[in-house]
Amino acid sequence: MTYRFENLEVWKLARQFVNLIYTITKSFPKDELFSLTNQIRRAALSVLLNITEGSDRKSDIEFIRFLRIAYTSMEEVLAGSYIAKDQGYINEESFNQIYDNSNVLGKKLNALINSLKK
Repeated sequence: MTYRFENLEVWKLARQFVNLIYTITKSFPKDELFSLTNQIRRAALSVLLNITEGSDRKSDIEFIRFLRIAYTSMEEVLAGSYIAKDQGYINEESFNQIYDNSNVLGKKLNALINSLKK
């Protein structure tokens, strides 16, 4: 059996995004484990999990609501990444990876939202 979310390109991108975030945050200081590290990881997971949960809703209106939550969680990851960069936890290259992935993922989320509105 294949679930609907498994066929969504945006879900596949979100999964890659989560893996990127986990990889990058492994180098954060240990004293950030229960604050910034945890917050960024939870926000990244929220992107993936909201796409997953919304994909099984019975209406496109409900699915759109979950996709919007996913989008704002992605923005939360980006905001946390700015803080991590400002604190010297990540370098410019890692920040740019997160930023670029956010940009692609955000465009795909918006495209899916717009297609569901039609």
